[in-house]
Amino acid sequence: MKNLYLRFLLLLTALCLFGTVGLANENTLEDNFCSKKNYSSWGDRAYESDLRETTIPASGLVKVDSKNGRINVIGENRSDVLVRACVKAWADSKSEAKSKVDAIRIETSSTISAVNTPKKDWSVSYEIRVPNSSNLDLLTRNGRIGIDAVQGQIKFETYNGRVSLNDVSGDVKGMTRNGRLSVKLSGTAYQGNGLNVETRNGRVSLYMPSTYAANVEVGTGNGRFSSDFDELQVEKINGKKRRWGSQKVSASINGGGAPIRVMTGNGRVSVRSNSSSKP
Repeated sequence: MKNLYLRFLLLLTALCLFGTVGLANENTLEDNFCSKKNYSSWGDRAYESDLRETTIPASGLVKVDSKNGRINVIGENRSDVLVRACVKAWADSKSEAKSKVDAIRIETSSTISAVNTPKKDWSVSYEIRVPNSSNLDLLTRNGRIGIDAVQGQIKFETYNGRVSLNDVSGDVKGMTRNGRLSVKLSGTAYQGNGLNVETRNGRVSLYMPSTYAANVEVGTGNGRFSSDFDELQVEKINGKKRRWGSQKVSASINGGGAPIRVMTGNGRVSVRSNSSSKP
């Protein structure tokens, strides 16, 4: 009887530890998205944050207007749309910051956006999980944009912030005015009408398999150019590669395919195969 009781205590302890680890992992996921370290601290001013979640029906188009904050969209095998909004505000006191946060409301009826926002010192960022086949219309005035594993008609624009596109397909168009642009493609060929993205001021990076089939156009108005694809090499001058200036290359890779255009007005360009160890 005593041994049975001891075994019961050991089992109970193990279950409690497992539950604690599970909660810790869940909290860590939330902290990674909605934590002070991921956003400007605004010096020593008081701040308040609130993580809000809601699920809405998938209507085919996910439209987001983030006046001040990042947008991250992740495609999944799902039939609805999960919207996670990180609402933050800064003020001279905790109570004032909390009052700002409490006043902000997240609208999801037609366009996902924040309403009743203060005049300054606030941000609302979004992590949105959508069906893999979805149409997107994303706009942020000040913040990053990330899109992962989504196929459809995709349009995006940010005024100040980097853009990361991973395994996107369909008809993809967008730009950032100030920020780095990274595009990572996989598979054997682009599925859809094509991809046309640019930054006016920032470095661009294009990654794709060495066997990828596409018509590729990459270039910069002013910057260095490097590529480990033989078809995508800038012309040499007096036997030497140009290191700076306006440089643009277009070529059919592995027989050609959908058009892939990645451009910058001012910044370095790098084109790499996904297996390359170079940055």
